[in-house]
Amino acid sequence: MLFDTHAHMNDTKFAEELDEVMARARENGVGYVLTASDSIASSVENITLTQKYDIFYAAVGIHPHNALNQNNNILSLLKEFASYPKVVAIGETGLDYYYDNSPRDVQKIWFAKQISLAKDVKLPVIVHDRDAHEDTLNILKSEGAKEVGGVFHCFSGSVEMAREVLDLGFMISLAGPVTFKNARKLLEVAKYVPDDMLLIETDSPYLAPEPYRGKRNEPAYVRLVAEKIAEIRGKSPEYIGETTTANAKRLFGIP
Repeated sequence: MLFDTHAHMNDTKFAEELDEVMARARENGVGYVLTASDSIASSVENITLTQKYDIFYAAVGIHPHNALNQNNNILSLLKEFASYPKVVAIGETGLDYYYDNSPRDVQKIWFAKQISLAKDVKLPVIVHDRDAHEDTLNILKSEGAKEVGGVFHCFSGSVEMAREVLDLGFMISLAGPVTFKNARKLLEVAKYVPDDMLLIETDSPYLAPEPYRGKRNEPAYVRLVAEKIAEIRGKSPEYIGETTTANAKRLFGIP
């Protein structure tokens, strides 16, 4: 039983065939999918999806790309959403210095606000970190995020970075890039992360693993991520699936 711990199933790329996509996920052993949000609108869409599909759980939050022009009413809405039965995390939130779609100081403010919210509602945080490792870690530390923990989704850092993330009590999630031919750094991370702190994901519809690289990703392909990590760690794919699913259920409070 596999747990795709990060996907965007409300994306319009799935709009016409979501039933078929989810059927393929089940056929490939996927029993759980966390669909992450980047705005108020997507949070509402993802909550709705959790009511339609039994294997869906949701995270609600504001992506750093969308941090500009937010207001404190947004926090009240997110707090309300966090009380819904299948909302299990705040996110994705964090910092993105690659695209800089929102000013960096605004990204930092909204990252800190959502960590505070997560502590208030006692949910873990799903962290987006792109080219912002130092600031991301500093904000997590200064805001006391260790109190609720969470996960660095689609981890892209080094073993040294992974060590700092783990010291904060945050899990590390690996996605399709671990299967890429140029994934030397991620292979080292995949070997390094302890069994009980490892998660897997697709980040669908983005970052499809080999041999589907460049095409639309979907939760069924999380099996390929599990198989690659199993190869790297010298374990069976079943072991990786069972372990990462147990880790995800523990993190997100799923019985």
